Amino acid sequence: MIDEGTIKFDSHWRKTKALDNAEIATLNHWRRPLHDAGLIGHYEQHGIGFGNLSIRAGEKGQFIISGSQTGHLVDPGAEHYALVEDYDIDRNRVFSIGACEASSESMTHALIYELDPEIGAIVHVHSEQLWARLMGSVATTDAEVAYGTPEMAREFRRLFRETDFQKTGIAVMAGHESGLVSTGSNLQQAAERILAIDEKLKTDQ
Repeated sequence: MIDEGTIKFDSHWRKTKALDNAEIATLNHWRRPLHDAGLIGHYEQHGIGFGNLSIRAGEKGQFIISGSQTGHLVDPGAEHYALVEDYDIDRNRVFSIGACEASSESMTHALIYELDPEIGAIVHVHSEQLWARLMGSVATTDAEVAYGTPEMAREFRRLFRETDFQKTGIAVMAGHESGLVSTGSNLQQAAERILAIDEKLKTDQ
């Protein structure tokens, strides 16, 4: 069952004009190969998008993330990104600005950035094949924990502490069908980590 696209946190979104930030060009540059590989996209039968990416920007703790339900876009514009200005994991709140609302995965991105100041970018993708192949063999969240919740955010804190997630930057979201996360010091590293695994899987088939 696809569980995707629904914002589960209390979203405090202030609609503004499209963001004016140089990092959006970087986001679009690395989003394209992820989209071309089918790791970011749109479930036609369900009418919902999947996958998102983010990069640190603005003040400490802030980041730019792709907007909610933008997975279907091949070449998104600045109006399809949001800046997360603040958040409160315990109160399940995310505060964002932009021409569109921040991704439903924003809470998880926020917590992952808290884990290590060296994490500069995060990619969240969907792949049934990668998800099934990597489940349990790389850092894997508890299957009972749903995406986009404070509990999922805290799961990544546990993975960072108890598994090799800090080193590999790759994790499977067991409770979020086909969902995986890749981190990096920059967006190139975060994207290339998951693209390399995807390419190897396709080559081995």
